[in-house]
Amino acid sequence: MDQFEQQKCSEFCGFDINSLKDIIHHNHMPEPPEPNPFRPTCVFLLLFDAEDPHILAIQKADNEGYPWRNQVALPGGHLEKEDASPLEGALRELEEETQISRDQVEFIGSLGHYQTINGRDIEAFIGVWDASGPLRHDPSEIARILNVPLRALVQTHHEKKFHNRAPSMDELRYPFKDVVIWGATARILHQLIELLYPLLVSTEFEN
Repeated sequence: MDQFEQQKCSEFCGFDINSLKDIIHHNHMPEPPEPNPFRPTCVFLLLFDAEDPHILAIQKADNEGYPWRNQVALPGGHLEKEDASPLEGALRELEEETQISRDQVEFIGSLGHYQTINGRDIEAFIGVWDASGPLRHDPSEIARILNVPLRALVQTHHEKKFHNRAPSMDELRYPFKDVVIWGATARILHQLIELLYPLLVSTEFEN
C-alpha cells in the first residue's frame, strides 16, 4: 500500500455539500456541440454516504443486440416530450430505473454534456442521495445496481496519471470488481474527479 492509499484526509472522507455546489457552479463544464445532431439524453450521478463517498451506478442487462449490453452506466435515458427540462427528464428516469424519488435527492448542478459513438448527447446531473428506501429495478433492462466507492475511482485516476489530461477513449477506463467503466460514463467520472482532485489528493501527489 503506497502513501496515497494510506491517506485519510477529512476532505475525502466527509465531503461538504456546500463546497461541492461551489465547485460545480464555478467551473466550466463541457457544452453541447454546435450544431447538435445528437439525440438528447440525461443521466444522474448520485453521491451517497458522506463518510465514505460512493456513486450509484447500474449495469445494463445482457440483452443480445442491445447497444449498451452489459455496460456500466449512470441511471438515465432519453428525454421525452413531457419532460419540462433535461433535469426533469433525469429525475423521471432516475425514479423509473431505481425507484429513487426527487425528494430523496439534493440537487447539486450539471456536469455538462458528453457525446457517445451512438449519436447521443448526454447531460449529466449530480446530486446527493439520502440512501433511504429500498432500490428496485427492472431486470429486463438493468442487470444490477452497483455502489462504486469514489476512493477506488480516485486511486485508479492517480495510478494511471489521468490528472490534468484527457485520455483517449481506449485508455480512459476505471476497473471495478468484475466490470470496467468506460465510454461516456468514464468521461463523466473523469470530469467529477478532476473537479474534486484538489480536495481528494494532497499536492504532494499531483506531480
